Amino acid sequence: MAKVHFFYSTMNAGKSTALLQSNHNYKENNLNTLLFIPVEIGNVSGGKIISRIGLSAEAIIFDKKYKFYKNIKNHKKNISCLFVDEAQFLSRKQVHDLGKVADKLNIPVMCYGIRTDFQGKLFTGSSELLAIADNLKELKTICSMCDRKATMVVRLDDNGDIILKGEKILVGGNDRYKTLCRKHFREVTQLI
Repeated sequence: MAKVHFFYSTMNAGKSTALLQSNHNYKENNLNTLLFIPVEIGNVSGGKIISRIGLSAEAIIFDKKYKFYKNIKNHKKNISCLFVDEAQFLSRKQVHDLGKVADKLNIPVMCYGIRTDFQGKLFTGSSELLAIADNLKELKTICSMCDRKATMVVRLDDNGDIILKGEKILVGGNDRYKTLCRKHFREVTQLI
C-alpha cells in the first residue's frame, strides 16, 4: 500500500534538493512522476522546483482549488510517485486529497515543506500532514546563532532587523529569513 510521506524542516535544510534527488532516482529507473509546486512559489520560479544548490525541474503549478485525486485519477500516464514541494501551502482538503491518492490509487506521495512560520505557528498544510502522514521525516539544519538544531525561522526587514508582524506568506530566501533554534527564537522574538 502506498503511503504519504512528509519531509519537514526549517529553511536551508535541503528539502528541494532531497525532492529532486528522489525524483531523479525514479526517472533513472524509467518511472513516471509528477512534481507539484504551489502558485505562491511557482509564479516566482517560472513553474520550476529550484534548489539552492542549483538543481531544478519543471513542476505543475497548483492553487487552493486544485483537486489532486481527480486530476491524478484521470491522468493518462502510469504514475509511480507524486512529489509536492512547499507543502506548507496545501489546504487541509488538499492534504486529505493526497491521502486519497495514496490509499485509492496506490501512488506514493512525497511532500516537502516548512513546519512553522516566522511567528512560530504551524502552516495549514504542515499541520494536516503532521496529523495524517504515514511517515514523518525531519530534515535538519543548524541555528544561525549557535551550533544547535534549527527548528524556527525569523523574518527580516530590508535592513536585516527581525520583524514580528506581517502577512503569513512572504516568499523569500536568506535575505528575508534566518534559521534559529527554539532558545534563540524565544530570546529574539519573545513570541514563545
